[in-house]
Amino acid sequence: MNIASILAKKGGQVFTVGPAHTIRDALSLLAEHNVGALLVVDGANHPVGMLSERDVVRRLARHDTVLDETVESLMTTTLIVGTPGDDLVSVGQTMVEKHIRHLPVMDGGSLVGLVSIGDVVKAQRDHYQGEVDTLQTVLLETPGAPASER
Repeated sequence: MNIASILAKKGGQVFTVGPAHTIRDALSLLAEHNVGALLVVDGANHPVGMLSERDVVRRLARHDTVLDETVESLMTTTLIVGTPGDDLVSVGQTMVEKHIRHLPVMDGGSLVGLVSIGDVVKAQRDHYQGEVDTLQTVLLETPGAPASER
């Protein structure tokens, strides 16, 4: 399983915001699209940062003027980026170790999607459930299997 398998199901739509927009603008986009983070992109649509609800809430707790600040003043600029071929086990480990919830996906220099930690966990759960279902089917169809296994 890899990132491409997630993107094949959920699509490659990424909600973005520019670094010069205000936090108020960004919050409107978060609410409009019902997402927890926005990828911050420059004029050429290249990722330059990430802005999450958490970033806003943490700043708001210290400074009540945050809504008029720019996205650039608050965004996380150290981006960890994935590729469609990245293995989901490795991606999940990286996201947990680095405390990130959203991973931009790039392919050949182009933005092709965004996956969340929830996407990764769900894909792994579905994969393992499929394996369990297959094993149960095999056991039920195996002649001579003890009744306790059928």
